[in-house]
Amino acid sequence: MTKNETMIRLKKGETIRLPIRRLGINGEGVGFYQKQVVFVDGAIPGEVVVARVESVERRFAKARLLRIRKRSPHRIQPPCPVYADCGGCQLQHIDYPMQLKLKKELVEEAFVRYTSLRELPIEETVGMDEPWQYRNKAQLPVQLRGKKVVMGMYSARSHRLVDMRECGVQHPETNRILETARKTVEEIGIPIYDEKKHTGVLRHLVARFGFRTGEAQLVLVCRTDELPQERELVERLVRRLPQVKSIVLNINPKRTSLVFGEKNRILWGKETVDERLNENVYALSATAFFQLNPIQTVKLYDLVKEAAELTGKETVIDAYCGVGTIGLWLADRAARIIGMDTIPSAVEDARCNAKRNGIDHAEYHIGQAEDLLPRWVKAGLRPDVVVVDPPRTGLGQPLIDMLREVRVPRLVYVSCNPSTLAKDCAQLLQGGYELERLVPVDMFPQTAHVETVCTLSATKER
Repeated sequence: MTKNETMIRLKKGETIRLPIRRLGINGEGVGFYQKQVVFVDGAIPGEVVVARVESVERRFAKARLLRIRKRSPHRIQPPCPVYADCGGCQLQHIDYPMQLKLKKELVEEAFVRYTSLRELPIEETVGMDEPWQYRNKAQLPVQLRGKKVVMGMYSARSHRLVDMRECGVQHPETNRILETARKTVEEIGIPIYDEKKHTGVLRHLVARFGFRTGEAQLVLVCRTDELPQERELVERLVRRLPQVKSIVLNINPKRTSLVFGEKNRILWGKETVDERLNENVYALSATAFFQLNPIQTVKLYDLVKEAAELTGKETVIDAYCGVGTIGLWLADRAARIIGMDTIPSAVEDARCNAKRNGIDHAEYHIGQAEDLLPRWVKAGLRPDVVVVDPPRTGLGQPLIDMLREVRVPRLVYVSCNPSTLAKDCAQLLQGGYELERLVPVDMFPQTAHVETVCTLSATKER
């Protein structure tokens, strides 16, 4: 046991008075009691709260907010009626300007913790003029309660489904599509999946809406490839939802927390729906990744283009390319775009998107960036710019090793996790890169998530 660990004196059930110092990565307030870290959901930095300890771990404790002794001037009444129960948002009780400030601090704190940098080239968080109704996609689990089909979000850190018919951060059309689908499923009596027994059919309802095109897609995620009363269900949905251009059955037969399975079957309409970002058109299949906030995505990708400093002569790697959105955004200023992704349908969408937008100097490959890029570099490829947009876990070690060895002139790292971004940058800074710019972007207002565009360049000397 270390010296710090012997200092932990808190006990479950104990009531404590706690000043809140900062925001945690999951949106909770963070305070220190007798040098022990304590997380309190719903507390805001600058407040003094009274909280009851609910659990004590080796390095931290979690406590439930009981009372506020000193109230933050940034505390507001959350507009969502199920905010306290639903796990979707974490910051609705904080005014929006303060949300942006706290998200910048999350990025700063991660870099102070994981790197040796103490002065950061960080800018203010890029926010939204209207931080509501911004999401273009929702995927909601369904349950049967008596004869009623319930649809919603799981409560934070639980598997209790919170019944909800409308979400303030979703576009009104996704709310409308999902509620209409839920009612139709209930009317017809489609068998609902029972997680404990692994029986029934329908597991999730998923809706995607194109802000610019008005095209929508509805996905029914089912345990089986057979959908009872399929014809009647589809006929009613098509009649009631004229904006829906594609209805897809996704088959997920496994006991898993993952939403989608590996196989799709088109029930009606097109295989993909279209969305536009500026002048680019993107075809989106049922399981393809696409940024969930198209308004902020334009700002994010413009920051990437600015960071890349392209002149028209460069070879650009678009790692973790998805349906090709970032690479195609840069294509008008690059000589060659090379993208890769592990999802075959996403790569096929990327190829189709390049063709539809008249881009013939972009190529897309199936595979992990960690595998393909080191192999290509070993074969002689020398990219001028590498753009990475990895999952929350960050970059794989083989890719970091390759980037340290090759030291590409410009590396643009788009991150959805400040901690893994800072950890990866710590290795890159030790491997011959310097940090030029950090720009937090608020892709998900009302939540604790923050996206960051990080620009690194290879130093002339190690």
